Amino acid sequence: MELDTIRAFLAVADGSTVTETAERVHRTQPAVSRALARLERDVGTALFQRVGRGLTLTPAGRELARHAREAVDAYERGVRSVRDLTGPDAGLVPVAFLHTLGTWLVPELIRSFHVERPQVRFDLRQHGDAGLVDDLLGGLVDLAVTGDRPQHPQLDSRRLFLEPLRLVVPPDHRLAGRRTARLSEVADEQFIVLRQGFSLRAVTEDLCARAGFAPRIGFEGEEVETLRGLVSAGLGVALLPEPRSTAAPTAPYLRVSDVSAAREIGLAWVKGRSLPEASADFRSHTLRTSRRIHAS
Repeated sequence: MELDTIRAFLAVADGSTVTETAERVHRTQPAVSRALARLERDVGTALFQRVGRGLTLTPAGRELARHAREAVDAYERGVRSVRDLTGPDAGLVPVAFLHTLGTWLVPELIRSFHVERPQVRFDLRQHGDAGLVDDLLGGLVDLAVTGDRPQHPQLDSRRLFLEPLRLVVPPDHRLAGRRTARLSEVADEQFIVLRQGFSLRAVTEDLCARAGFAPRIGFEGEEVETLRGLVSAGLGVALLPEPRSTAAPTAPYLRVSDVSAAREIGLAWVKGRSLPEASADFRSHTLRTSRRIHAS
């Protein structure tokens, strides 16, 4: 069914004559009459009844008109959205990122990008590392800000920076008064970690192995803030990035001296997939500015 036929039907439904409607849609009067007749055949019933010299809607016509208006409105909204996306200064950038980066890195990247491209919109998703890969491969996002760049044959990635990790201990812990500690000093203690599938969990296990032990897992969670709270409550120790907020941490953060404790923050995308202009520009912006944001 042609959109012009629907528009003609709605015009007549609103009181225009067939002749007036034909002029509006730039068709001949017989062509509009034939189109309306085909529409009635398609729906299987009369849509108009003649009253005097004019046409009025039948009950079936009123029902179709209600849905037809919704369809035309939805189409016009879609056209406006596409024009917004394809305008010279506009666009939509779908991005996925780790939960821990949503409080500082991603907002700052978007803020600084908007200085040059204020009309660009963002569709944001938060995940663990496995979810980031799924979103990229499934085409739900163009870019993903990751921890420990994904090793997947269909993905390409670049390192943005190394984020230091600290040994976090409860406020009344025997190491709480120190600024540095060896990771091996907590080899016998209970670790609070993220669940499997988060890169920080794998990094924690790797660093402990390099320090000569396997961590004894006491609690598993899905949010770094939950891990911070559990450590503050005295339920164990953890390897975490330092909080970026200005509020004083509720647990001591110690620099690790016996292993190089850090995780790699990266940007990933699908190999060979051509990015829309806005996403390509945001990728360039992220690669160019993330190190400065991290250092600030």
